[in-house]
Amino acid sequence: MQRVRGFTLIELLIAISLMALMTLLGWRGLDGISRAQVQLQQHADDVLALQATLAQWGVDLDAIAEQPGMPSLDWDGRTMRMVRRSADAADAGLLVVAWARRSADAQLMRWQSPVLHTRTELTQAWQWAQLWVQTPSDADRLREVRTVALEAWQIYYFRGNTWSNPLSSAGTADATPAPASAAASAPVATNPVAGLANNTLPEGVRLQLTLAPGQAISGMLTRDWVRGQLGGGQ
Repeated sequence: MQRVRGFTLIELLIAISLMALMTLLGWRGLDGISRAQVQLQQHADDVLALQATLAQWGVDLDAIAEQPGMPSLDWDGRTMRMVRRSADAADAGLLVVAWARRSADAQLMRWQSPVLHTRTELTQAWQWAQLWVQTPSDADRLREVRTVALEAWQIYYFRGNTWSNPLSSAGTADATPAPASAAASAPVATNPVAGLANNTLPEGVRLQLTLAPGQAISGMLTRDWVRGQLGGGQ
């Protein structure tokens, strides 16, 4: 009778070892593909967030509504505040919008007030926007949106045919505060050309962002806005 030869223990161990090695290599390959997909998705999200941020920045500037007796655009070295028209056709009025980078969050953030209809509401929201970045309340945090991670940012105004720091006195004309006797309940002017005689807008605004490393786009990024004929921009 012919004897049937089977596998030896050593051969079985070698086969099992090879199968384990192939499984490990296959798992590493799948893990690498998964990590690459996650990183690619994160980079895509970063680019979309940056695009949305720059688009919203331009929309805010395009919708600026100048008001007699008060600034419509202000940069104090930390926060950019602006008065703009509401995009809600059903609730026409004004908004106060603020952009800032809070050190603890290391992100560019945007804050927006409720729709405003009176001069008193506008004045209070303007002051509220300045306090928001320093000591945000729970209500403030509900009105802020975090956008992109930043190391730093800077604003420049185009005045007198040159770009300059908004905090410099060159080419500026400070708005005269409204007299205390003015009616506090007077409706705000939603027309973008209202108050042009007391113009506070520069010809252009330059946004310079230093994006944090590790994102899809990092380093310095510059975005220029040019004022149109009626307060809009490009």
